[in-house]
Amino acid sequence: MFKKAVLGGTFNTLHIGHKKILGNTFTVGRSVIIGLTSDEFAQRFRVKDTLPYATREKKLQEYIDELKENKPYEIIKIDDSYGIATLDPEIDCIVVSEETLLRAEEINAIRFKKGLDKITIVVVPIILAEDGKPISGNRISAGEINEEGKKLI
Repeated sequence: MFKKAVLGGTFNTLHIGHKKILGNTFTVGRSVIIGLTSDEFAQRFRVKDTLPYATREKKLQEYIDELKENKPYEIIKIDDSYGIATLDPEIDCIVVSEETLLRAEEINAIRFKKGLDKITIVVVPIILAEDGKPISGNRISAGEINEEGKKLI
């Protein structure tokens, strides 16, 4: 088990893929840091109809309460793709999807340049919807699928 595991995302629509990656992070870490994108960062690079930060944070907290994990965790606001993963020397694990693996490798390169230890990368496979395509917040917002990956169109 890792001392401090980190993950990040927008978590606009908390879908089954998000739940899988969150569950994995709580499984591998003694403590967890969740980098939640700020409204400004989310709108620059993500869904245009991003829910307000406070709403997304509340939904994350409610889901974590459902997990019944008695591990310390913190949700922090991030304004870039790296959050504190390139800064905190105590972080020893990052949990990512296959989609964001390259970002985790960039984080390790930045940590190396700063003289910080490399962090272990745990990759969680992308969850596919029943149509065989990845579940994503954009597809859910477009009304193609629901949060569980069931086809709606």
